[in-house]
Amino acid sequence: MVDRTFMSVIVFALVAIALPAQSTGSSRHAPVEGDWQAKTGDEIRHIMVRPDSSAQFGDQVARWRLVGDSLWLTLGDGVWMVYRVALAPDKLTISGGDLKKAVTLRRVGPAHQRADTVTIPAPPPDTERAWD
Repeated sequence: MVDRTFMSVIVFALVAIALPAQSTGSSRHAPVEGDWQAKTGDEIRHIMVRPDSSAQFGDQVARWRLVGDSLWLTLGDGVWMVYRVALAPDKLTISGGDLKKAVTLRRVGPAHQRADTVTIPAPPPDTERAWD
């Protein structure tokens, strides 16, 4: 089973970075789009971040948004999980929220298109957050 906190943090961080390009109406690709990799113990996990505000980790799909230097992520449970993010050319670091320590991901490739059968969770109201 996938660790929900790990998934939330990874997806949330990736998604948050991509939002500025979308919110400005730019036709450029957001810098966070792509296939990201995180090492957790003996495992390597891949997170796909797409320009359509979706991020996918295995069969879990999340909706993301960037608000300032914060990444907001929802897995469709009616609340936003909020984390701090920092982006370098091919590294993404997520911290805060329910994380005990920061998580750093490495970009390893381009984003792949989301299958038509994969649904992006609806965004909850901005006031609904998992923690303050």
